[in-house]
Amino acid sequence: MSLKRATAERHGTDYEPGRGLRIGSLMMALAGVAFVGYGVVFLARTFFGTGFELGVATLNGVTPAQLDAIDPAIMHYINHLHVATAAFIIATGIAIAALAWYGVRSGQLWAWATAIVAAVIGLAIALPMHYADLFAHNWVTHLGPIYLATIVFVAGAVLAFSGVRSEPRLAETDENTEA
Repeated sequence: MSLKRATAERHGTDYEPGRGLRIGSLMMALAGVAFVGYGVVFLARTFFGTGFELGVATLNGVTPAQLDAIDPAIMHYINHLHVATAAFIIATGIAIAALAWYGVRSGQLWAWATAIVAAVIGLAIALPMHYADLFAHNWVTHLGPIYLATIVFVAGAVLAFSGVRSEPRLAETDENTEA
C-alpha cells in the first residue's frame, strides 16, 4: 500500500482505530489536559497564592513578602518567570492534547512522534534542576502532579504506538461486506 493511499485512508471516514490506539491517544490527550491544569494552577498561584510554585512555601525560609521588602523587583522578576513558565506549560499541554486527540487517534505517526518530542524536551529540561537541591520544596505537591500526568502520558504513548505503526483498519461498511 502506498504512503499516499494509507494517509488518505487514515483521513477518510471509514478509518477505525484499534482499541489500544483509542485508549492510548485518550490517555495522551488527558495527560496534555493535566499539563494545562498544572500550568493554570502555576499561573493562579502567581497572582492569587503564595507567589511561589506548588509545594514551595518559602525560599529557604524567606517569604515573598520578605523578598518584596528587600527589593520589589525580585518578586516582579519571579512573577515574570512564573507567568512565562506557566504559559509554556499550558501551551505544551494544549499542543500535546490536540496532537493526541486529532493526530494520534487517527493513526498519524508524525503526530505521535511530535507529542513525544514536545513532552520529552519539556520534561528533560525542567525536571533535572529539581534534583540539585537548591531550595526546599515539598516533593509530592511540587512534582507529584507532573509525574502522575507523565506516567499517564507514557502509558498512553506505549498503548498508542502499536496502533499507529499498524496498517489502518477500515470499518465494516455495506460496501466492504458485499465485495
